[in-house]
Amino acid sequence: MRALILGASGAIGAALAAHLAAQGARVMGLSRSRDGLDLTRADTVADHAERLRGQDFDLIVNATGALVIDGHQPEKTVDAVDPGAMAAQFALNATGVALAIRHFAPLLARDRRAVFASLSARVGSIGDNGLGGWVGYRAAKAAQNQIIRTAAIEYRRRNRRAILVALHPGTVQTPLTARYAPRYPTITPDRSAQALLEVIGGLTADDSGSFRDWKGERVPW
Repeated sequence: MRALILGASGAIGAALAAHLAAQGARVMGLSRSRDGLDLTRADTVADHAERLRGQDFDLIVNATGALVIDGHQPEKTVDAVDPGAMAAQFALNATGVALAIRHFAPLLARDRRAVFASLSARVGSIGDNGLGGWVGYRAAKAAQNQIIRTAAIEYRRRNRRAILVALHPGTVQTPLTARYAPRYPTITPDRSAQALLEVIGGLTADDSGSFRDWKGERVPW
């Protein structure tokens, strides 16, 4: 298996890479801190994908994302919405995912099953939202889900063996969740990575365009 992890320097991305390598996969990792891959900059996404042209991957995982950007904490109410902060959420957690799909999904193998998985979040579910708040992050993740759903439909025509999915990794013990984790049951990055790879391993063509959590259960849109 050949795998590519976007956001490989993060807690979940690093854990995914480690598990895949332990399983004998050939793993390549890209990140902003180590390689300059910045999903908010289209030129860096295109450049890194171009360098990989001619290679094919069985699995590509987008493990990038952020809850707090430039010090802006999640809004408690719509009264706290800041246009700049909201735009930054969309740039990374939605538009950035679209760019990742645009430039990296064409590297998925065409002669065998191949998966592009992007880490979304349960709070991006409109149907599961019973608390409110976190307006920008919720909206950006909901947009990401729609982008993945739409791209999956397109890829049924472009690469019939490709599977595109959104995955909720659980509330993982990372710097991203540290301030909020005490209120929720959490799992380690290692446990999340192991579970996500099990979910990915069980996906079929019929699952393309779906939104699942780390236990493999469907999350409502």
